Order: sequence, then C-alpha cells, then structure tokens
Amino acid sequence: MTTEQMHYDERDLRAIEASGRLDANEGIFFARQLEYIRPKTYDVKRAQLNAIALMPVDISTNPGAEFITYRQYDQVGIAKIIANYADDLPRADVTGKEFTSPVRGIGDSYGYSVQEIRAAQYTGTDLSSKKQAAARRAHDELINKLAWFGDATSGLPGLLSNVNIPGYTVPAVGTGTSKLWTTKTPDQIIADMNGIVNQVTTQSKGIHKANQLWLPLAQYTYIGSVPRSATSDTTILEFFKMNNPGVEVKPVLELAGAKAGPLDTMMALENSIDNFQLNLAMLFLQHAPQQRGLEFVIPCESRFAGVTVEYPLSMAIADSI
Repeated sequence: MTTEQMHYDERDLRAIEASGRLDANEGIFFARQLEYIRPKTYDVKRAQLNAIALMPVDISTNPGAEFITYRQYDQVGIAKIIANYADDLPRADVTGKEFTSPVRGIGDSYGYSVQEIRAAQYTGTDLSSKKQAAARRAHDELINKLAWFGDATSGLPGLLSNVNIPGYTVPAVGTGTSKLWTTKTPDQIIADMNGIVNQVTTQSKGIHKANQLWLPLAQYTYIGSVPRSATSDTTILEFFKMNNPGVEVKPVLELAGAKAGPLDTMMALENSIDNFQLNLAMLFLQHAPQQRGLEFVIPCESRFAGVTVEYPLSMAIADSI
C-alpha cells in the first residue's frame, strides 16, 4: 500500500466517523436496539355486546335442527246456567298455534402461515391467540346484531323487529311538542318511565310485571346526572328507583337509533326465559386446521335461531325519547 493510498483511506474513515452515517442495514439494526417495546399490548377496545348479557339464552336446540317450533295453546268456551235434563251444554275446548323460526349457520375462519408455525416452534412460543379472538368476536358481533334486529332475508327474528310487542306512545309534551327527554322536565321524564313500566302490567291484565327498563346510553346517563328538582339532591334515576324497587334500569347501547329515523328506543319488560329466548343451537366451534397451500386455516361456526317471543304482552316498547 502506498503512502498516498494510506492517507486516502485514513481521510475516508475520518469522514465517515464525522458524518455519523451508516448504511441502511446498519441504521435499522441500531434503531431496533434503541426501540423500547412495552410488554403490555394496547388492543382496540370494542363496545360491549349486550344481547347475550341481557337476554335469556336457550341452548337446548340440537345443532342438527333446521327449524325450531313452539306451540301456544289457549282455552276457549263459556258455561251457562242450565235447566234440568238440558242437553245443549256449551262446549269448552283448547286451541293451539305453532310458531317456527329457522336455524341458520354462522361462519368465519382464521389461519397461520407455515412460516408463522415454524417461527413459533423455533422460538418456543405459542401462536398468537388474537386471531382466534378476532374470529370469536366476529361471531359474537353478528349474533348480537341479529338478536336485536333480526334478518328478514334469512327469516331470523330479532327482539326489536318483533311486530307483536305492544308499543307505548311517549307523550309529546316537551318543548315545541317534542318527545325527546332533553326537552322535558324531570317530572315529565319520570312520567314516561312510569308509563311504559305500568303498561306491561295493564296490557297483560296483571299477569306480567316489568322487572327491567332498558334505555339508550345517552338517556341513561342524562337521568343519572339531572336532579329530580331544583331543590333536590336526588337524580331522576335515583327517584325512579326508589319508587320502583322491583325494576332494574339498564343502559343498552343498541337502543340508540334502533328504529328508522333514527329514533332512540326504550323498552320495559318482564325479563324471563319463560317469556322470550335468544336461541343458540350451537356455540362457537373451531374445526381441525385445514392446510391450504402454505397456510393452515381453522374454520369456525355456530348456529343461531333468532329471538323468539312467546309472550309479547310481557313487554312494551317506545320510540323517540
């Protein structure tokens, strides 16, 4: 090596050191060494799915069934005062009706590439369960939607789409003849809440009594923060609970904009599996992995038969609050 070459190399090295530059691969390597990855993951938070949490769930239907049918019977007939030896006795009898709902399959899948499996084996770590959780969440979201709103195309009945549930007419006594609670006085709001709860009792002739009142989240938080009156330290919600000790008031996100308009909905009901059910014929099931090219796919399925309401008079529904 000549003296000239040696000086050139030394100058070159000094220039590189002064600039602090690294090639692309070296830069990425050092950047990764300086990166701090928190051990906790911050997954996107999803809203609670309320159907299964609030509605009575029936899992008695066999997964092989294509339809579920329930029968409803009624007693008919009258008696009368008769004379001796009368032979024209009026008849009493029993009549029956059948109601049928289809059972539909719900499916999705998730998978792992061959390289993901090799990497997990090499590092001795488990494959991420987040894909499985995503598949389960997709099932739950669809069942939740169908339970509330049904699906006319597939014939699945939903609770809010049931036309047999009696409606409660909210008085238009707010500002400008509005029905909205934000335009009403606390007394008017309490009257609406009492009115729909009491309707369940009156329309069923005392057979059913509401034990729950479901409200959209905005209305629930509103009555939970607005005082009963200007001189009261009790909120509208607290006052209602004190005067209706057998009625739970629950916030239900799905009731916001539940009807066309969109209109916010409230519902009073005697929540009992004897009155209505969310029908799950098969819970979330994962099948054996199936290899497709360089990926293993796990098919998932469940079976759902809608929400059947045997006693619609145990409920009342109102819009425009």
